[in-house]
Amino acid sequence: MNDQPAGLAPGSGPDRQTLGERLRRAREYVGLKQDDVARHLSIPRSALSHIEAGQRKVDALELARMAKLYQRPVNWFTGDDHPMEPTLTEGVAHLARAAASLSSQDQLELARFADFLKSRAKTRVASDG
Repeated sequence: MNDQPAGLAPGSGPDRQTLGERLRRAREYVGLKQDDVARHLSIPRSALSHIEAGQRKVDALELARMAKLYQRPVNWFTGDDHPMEPTLTEGVAHLARAAASLSSQDQLELARFADFLKSRAKTRVASDG
């Protein structure tokens, strides 16, 4: 029997452990708990825990639903096209999650404030040099 996740040929893409790790990181990145995702998929939380630990296969429908929920293409998880890993620090990832829950107006204000901070940093570097 093939131990690869559904949709992957033997020897291609990530193994179950790697796939589970990518799924866990994506879930955490969007700020969801295992209980939230398990309810969305209509599976027990323990099943999701086993998926993320690489101890349970992911069927194609589950993977597709998780990809949509995590706002990532399926091939980000399967590694079919070797996408770039996000290089955000944990602090920046936290800011992105926090900003996602703000109103559109507050997001614009946050962007203006970020522009101000970048400008201020450039000014400090110029005056120090």
